Amino acid sequence: MKLAGTDRCRRFGPAVLALMGLLALGACAGGASAPAQPVAAATAQATGSGPAPTAALDAAYVLGAGDKLRLIVYGEPDLSGEFDVTGTGKVSLPLIGQAQAAGLTLDQFEKEVSDKLSQGYLTSPKVSAEVLNYRPFYIIGEVDKPGQYPYTSDMTVLNAVAVAGGFTYRANTDTVYITRGKGGETQYQASQQVKVLPGDIVRVPERFF
Repeated sequence: MKLAGTDRCRRFGPAVLALMGLLALGACAGGASAPAQPVAAATAQATGSGPAPTAALDAAYVLGAGDKLRLIVYGEPDLSGEFDVTGTGKVSLPLIGQAQAAGLTLDQFEKEVSDKLSQGYLTSPKVSAEVLNYRPFYIIGEVDKPGQYPYTSDMTVLNAVAVAGGFTYRANTDTVYITRGKGGETQYQASQQVKVLPGDIVRVPERFF
């Protein structure tokens, strides 16, 4: 009987050890794996192309002619209200008159107003400003309805083209050119990842046949 048991162990021992080894490897692989990240989320993180919150845009946004602002002077309702940035880049405010806005961020504009109010009008004024309506953007070139359009939050190049009636049959649908601020034209890919900002001029070029 001992010989028979010994023969059985010799026959099946290696197979059992191999099976145990495979099970151990499977357990290790399962423990090391992590939940898969959605491709879209990973791409957005890598490229920074995810939607930018409006608050983040406001923090870095440079005011310009055509913006509509809400200004609050705490404790002074008569000095608070909604105001437009005029073509001269200024805002006409109660008591202090003209205040520079174009070229300033909201924080800088708040300080501008606060400084003016401190000059013989109020003691330690607290001022808060926000953008109610952004200045429009412009789209020209090979779109069905070129012109000026209201800006909406998180607008992209393809959104802008859609607002303007879509591409014409002559359009180069792969490329756009954007003029921003006082800079020159910059070439971009016509995609949902490229953002349009208030005041931008978007040009859709004609394709070469």
